[in-house]
Amino acid sequence: MTTAFQGIGIASSCPIALGPAFIDARGRGGAFLTPIASDQIGAEIARLDLAVAAAREALQAVREQIPRHTPIKIAEFIDAHLLMLEDAALIDEVRRIVTDQLCNAEWALQLQRDTLIRVFDEMDDPYLRTRRDDIEHVVRQIQSFLRGEAPALNPGIKDLDGCVVVAHDLMPADAILLRHRGAAAFVTEAGGPMSHTAILARSLGVPAVMGVHEITRYLRQNEFLVVDGETGTVLADADERTREYFRQRLRAFEARQRRLRELVSRPTLTRNGVAIDLLANLELPEDVRTAKANGAAGVGLYRTEFLYMNRDDLPDEEEHLANYAEMIAGLDGIPITIRTLDLGVEKGCEAFVRCGSNACNPALGLRAIRLCLKEPELFRPQLRAILRASALGPVRLMLPLVTNVHEVDTVLALIVQLKHQLDREGLRYDPALPVGAMIEVPAAALAARAIAHRMDFLSIGTNDLIQYTLAIDRLDDAVNYLFDPTHPAILRLIRMTIEAGRALNIPVSMCGEMAGDPRFTRLLLGLGLREFSMQPGALLDIKEIVLDADSRELQRRTAQLFDLLDETDPSHLLEALNQA
Repeated sequence: MTTAFQGIGIASSCPIALGPAFIDARGRGGAFLTPIASDQIGAEIARLDLAVAAAREALQAVREQIPRHTPIKIAEFIDAHLLMLEDAALIDEVRRIVTDQLCNAEWALQLQRDTLIRVFDEMDDPYLRTRRDDIEHVVRQIQSFLRGEAPALNPGIKDLDGCVVVAHDLMPADAILLRHRGAAAFVTEAGGPMSHTAILARSLGVPAVMGVHEITRYLRQNEFLVVDGETGTVLADADERTREYFRQRLRAFEARQRRLRELVSRPTLTRNGVAIDLLANLELPEDVRTAKANGAAGVGLYRTEFLYMNRDDLPDEEEHLANYAEMIAGLDGIPITIRTLDLGVEKGCEAFVRCGSNACNPALGLRAIRLCLKEPELFRPQLRAILRASALGPVRLMLPLVTNVHEVDTVLALIVQLKHQLDREGLRYDPALPVGAMIEVPAAALAARAIAHRMDFLSIGTNDLIQYTLAIDRLDDAVNYLFDPTHPAILRLIRMTIEAGRALNIPVSMCGEMAGDPRFTRLLLGLGLREFSMQPGALLDIKEIVLDADSRELQRRTAQLFDLLDETDPSHLLEALNQA
């Protein structure tokens, strides 16, 4: 009899897998308090130090086993964990807790883990919240050695070809080696769409389902599973008819991927000849390869926050410049839009702490352009580096969380000052470097025309625009059902921004998730959007829709849709637009 489990699907480059279960039931136990005497402190700290050293050695061994063809991003997960094992905020603080509270190392480690996780849970950025995974995984690695357990899956397991790995959670080291040994899919009880296991699954091309409550308790070793990363469904002991249905879906998916690859070299034109720019959102230099392979016309959003994370100092101008130069060199002449710092004082760089502000709601506090204008020593090195990078290739500079023209004017004046500095120093830059603003709060959309007067381009950040307009946190399960890109208010703000750009003859792009969602492509074309920036994996799906679209007809139909916006469920109107 088939048993179905539901979780959060991660489709990656392959959405479906079928195979026997390989169950890893580790990772459930917590630590218990064991008081120690004052004369036992030295021995307990020595236990901790031995466990940390063993964890470091185990991670280094995994690092050396990573296959050469593995994407660099994957190895960086291991490097991040190795760095964390040296982090005073974790290890030194655990030693202090052992000494001050006279407790065992396991308990002290758990206390400090909980403290650090609370910091990350309060962050408003979904990606940065998932840095808590690093804490969880490193602590679990150390705890395993303290308990005398195997810290990783049995290294003697050489062949997992076609197996579905089922676990409470997977450390990056395990996930990498499991894939290398042939694992076909991951199913975990913990995690979500932005957890490190999910990120690794996408990078490794493995379908996964996260957040399946206590699934390890209900499955048997080697039980046959079907994993659907698109729907988040896991089927146990499915009958042959069901298995064949999923095999057919997998074959159809593979055939579609082959067809999409043929689109890479075709110009991105609608059926009526309108050119559309499909750009990539990138976070790291090694993402460039995927973007180019999928035919990206440029980078519409390059996030720079990772340069500031997990450190107690600030990146200097030369570090910024070296990173941007690497990106530009890899892009071979296609343009890149570099977004300035989009973090707040509550986030993972210790140097931000001195900036003050203990905001109750960090999403509405001192962050992004507000923080940069308040703390020029944070901002100037990045602006100078972007200016200097513009001499190396086509670069655009983009400002996040703009809410008024005063912020824009202040930044533009600062850029003029920095250009004069560079002139005096004899350093090259593009004097016509385009500067643009992200439209991601309602105030900016409502003031889009005034902002557009001062900018060279606009970019709509729909993720935050939807959250701020509808007053919801899309990561809060209690209200995420309200996260609706087709809400009439959202659609009107998007149209208002696009029309502001058109009126002043400046380009308008979109770099939120909406841009890479095929459900909205025809609607956005109908609204007049001509630049879409998305995750590299979505480029060819969106291109297929663009090539088959008549933008003139879509504009006519979208205008009709707006006439009915307050009278009809927008999702029904969208469905009608997509079926026409």
